[in-house]
Amino acid sequence: MRYGILLMGAPYSSQASHSALRFAKAVVARGHALEGVFFYHDGVQNAARLAAPPQDEPHLVDAWAELAAEHGVPLQVCIAAALRRGLLDEREAARHGKQGHSVEAPFELTGLGQLVDLGLRCDRLITFAP
Repeated sequence: MRYGILLMGAPYSSQASHSALRFAKAVVARGHALEGVFFYHDGVQNAARLAAPPQDEPHLVDAWAELAAEHGVPLQVCIAAALRRGLLDEREAARHGKQGHSVEAPFELTGLGQLVDLGLRCDRLITFAP
C-alpha cells in the first residue's frame, strides 16, 4: 500500500509531529511505500534546521531528515506557510534579500500542487494535526 502524510502540527507544540514520525517509521518497517510527507500550516516548523531542542527531547527535525536519507522519502514544505513563518531556503532567502536561510535539504519548499499530487499517488493520505 502507498501512504502519504500531511503534517500540520509544529514540533514540540503538540503530539502531531511525533505521532506522524512514528507512523512513518511503522509504514516503512511493514514494507509499505511512503510516497512523501507534506508539511503545512505550523507543520512547516518541522523543517527549521536551526532548531536545537534540549538533549533529553527527541530532535524531530533531524529525525525527519534521517527518515528521508534512509528511505528516500520526499519531505515537501508548503512555501507560502514557510515564508509566513520566516522559513526560507537559500534560493528564497536570496530572492527576498535575507542574510541567511533556515531550510535545507532534504526538506524542499514546494506549492500546494505537490500536496494534491501526493494525494493522487497514494492509497491513503493520513493527516496529523494538533
